Amino acid sequence: MTLAEAVQDAATKYPAVRASLEEVSAAAAAINLARTAWLPKADFDAQLNRATHNNIFGLLLPSGGAIPGISGPVLGTNSLSSVWGSAAGVLVQWEPFDFGLRKANVAIAEAARNRAGAQVVLTRLEAATAAAEAWLTLLAAQQTVTAAEAGVARARVLNDVVGALVKNELRPGAEGSRTRAELALAETQHIQAQQAVEVARAALAQVLGVSPAQVSVVPGKLLDLPGESAALPAPAPALHPAALAQKEAMAEVQARERALDRSWYPRFNLESAVFARGTGIQADGATGGAASGLGPNIQNWAIGLNVTFPAFDLPSIKAKKEIERYHARAEQARYEQVLQDVNGGLARARAVLDGARRVARNTPIQLEAARATEQQATARYQSGLGNIVEVAEAQRLATQAEIDNALARLSVWHALLGLAVAQGDLTAFVDLTR
Repeated sequence: MTLAEAVQDAATKYPAVRASLEEVSAAAAAINLARTAWLPKADFDAQLNRATHNNIFGLLLPSGGAIPGISGPVLGTNSLSSVWGSAAGVLVQWEPFDFGLRKANVAIAEAARNRAGAQVVLTRLEAATAAAEAWLTLLAAQQTVTAAEAGVARARVLNDVVGALVKNELRPGAEGSRTRAELALAETQHIQAQQAVEVARAALAQVLGVSPAQVSVVPGKLLDLPGESAALPAPAPALHPAALAQKEAMAEVQARERALDRSWYPRFNLESAVFARGTGIQADGATGGAASGLGPNIQNWAIGLNVTFPAFDLPSIKAKKEIERYHARAEQARYEQVLQDVNGGLARARAVLDGARRVARNTPIQLEAARATEQQATARYQSGLGNIVEVAEAQRLATQAEIDNALARLSVWHALLGLAVAQGDLTAFVDLTR
């Protein structure tokens, strides 16, 4: 896959991204829930009981509901005999106006949805960044393997030549031992480079959620040094996904505070009830037959306006508002910290990019000089003017220069990626790689 394909897959399939999308869906459902507050409520109830019919005068303060209520005249009895009782009814309630409380609660839900949506963008950026960095790491490891293979080839040729000379007693045996050691060292570096490739492949596969055997990168333009004109747009730090997500968090706290402003108002409810009751005992204390009271036989209806006012809730509401004010200040401070971090990240990314470009301009000079040194050392050795140590060091220097040159170009791409991440958008960077 290309880098663009890896970024696209990670941004859409990474589990954290899917989890964030589900959070957005849940927040959107919470908006629908808040909007149901405008709908009327209807409660249906029916019951059948067998109970005693003793009733007394007196007041009973509201309690936890463990003592059932009883209605009817006081009969002056204290009997354990029982009769049937039944009831059925429906109560419809609707709040015609609420001084903006329901709208404020919907605004809280919408703010939570917006915050979750902003978090999705940030999570996608993090997933895409992880995929791009893993992709570049794998490509860099593969380039290191290529350079290490060339080093092994040079060391093997030198070992074969010196071995033949030692065998013919034209060179001392110590030189043969040295070339074998250099060959073993080159092969060890090659093995380590191959190991780095497999580790990088596993890391990229983990980000993409696939098997490492399925991962193969297509370098495309990324083996070439990007031109000096290759640049990325510079959006305002306030447009960074992290800043936008934090801004939505601030908006959510402010929405909760506005809802509290509308909490200390009277609550008006239009209520309508239709119900019927039945009992097995009459007002004079007489009881009916065995089935008397099984069915509701006395009907009533009612309609009215119920007004409630939480008069003593004001201190608690003020305390809640004070809590939200502190939360708002904390979120504001976090927002300022995010902007500060974004600006600092941009400055660091630009410095890294500048340094990477300068290094990339210098490594071709280093490579050319290292190759010339290796050729001259080999020629001096063949003519008897040099020793095997010079040749071995020149070959190692050439191998390292090849690795440095290959990685320098990729370092520029990696620095461009870092700048795109600091700006909060990989789109322009991915377009450069196509």
